[in-house]
Amino acid sequence: MKDIVVSDKVSEFNRDVLEGLTSGQKYLPSKYFYNERGSDLFEQICGLDEYYPTDSEVSIMQHEIDEITEYIDDHVQLIELGSGSSMKTRLLLDHCKDLEMYVPVDISETFLNETARKLQADYPDLDIRPVAADYTTPFDVPESDAIKKRVVYFPGSTIGNFTRGRASVFLETVGENVSPGDGLLIGVDSKKDVGVLEAAYNDSKGITAEFNKNILVRINRELDANFDLDHFQHRAFYNVREGRIEMHLESLKNQAVYINGNRISFEKGETIHTENSHKYTVEEFEDIAGNYFERKKTWTDDREYFSVHYFERV
Repeated sequence: MKDIVVSDKVSEFNRDVLEGLTSGQKYLPSKYFYNERGSDLFEQICGLDEYYPTDSEVSIMQHEIDEITEYIDDHVQLIELGSGSSMKTRLLLDHCKDLEMYVPVDISETFLNETARKLQADYPDLDIRPVAADYTTPFDVPESDAIKKRVVYFPGSTIGNFTRGRASVFLETVGENVSPGDGLLIGVDSKKDVGVLEAAYNDSKGITAEFNKNILVRINRELDANFDLDHFQHRAFYNVREGRIEMHLESLKNQAVYINGNRISFEKGETIHTENSHKYTVEEFEDIAGNYFERKKTWTDDREYFSVHYFERV
């Protein structure tokens, strides 16, 4: 396994940040959470008592792994989008009998390289090909003559970060880049009690707040900005009409921030919308994925807090 090499994305980051912060409702693309520090904070979030999605999804994977791998196995190339630490993926790597190649894809190349090295040490006979990329845009996937089937793995309910319209477009893009018979294994967060939802994004240790503010730290460091973190606070709430948790950073005063010399004004109470996390019933999500994929099986945890779906490209 070789280290990956990626091109400089500072100009794209600068453009996206300025575009978002000069919009009517200020926003920042959530993909920029995941630098090395952000990725580490998110791994901490996944271990919090309040953050049910990880435990719920792991429970499903542990209890249903034999049936899940029956759908996957067939000289497969497993492509994981937003792989992070690949914790849940180890269950698949341990149980798949006909896995030809594992391709972890993540935007944070440093974190990705570290994870890939650890996995390669634990699975020395597995062909592991890390790809540093923004998986919301086209990227090259390694090829091999031994591969008979591709399965895209998208865990953690990351699909919920997209609006419904963008989720549909994203899944169409995934469908266009795989062949009939290829698979999609995907985690989806379910609709549930509002108190449970809001507690998961407002943890008592404040790690989610630190994760949210870390995007400002990154802008300060990489784009010569001067955000004062003490003048912004984390807010997360459930938007019933949209069926989603929204994360915001709220300005605590009238203030101005400079980003590479560009002045951005904030009024007291004005927010930067940093992330959505949409929640779906099984039927709602099937409708979104149905243009390119046919649902073959759905697994849920005992509380029905979370669902894992296997779709097949039609």
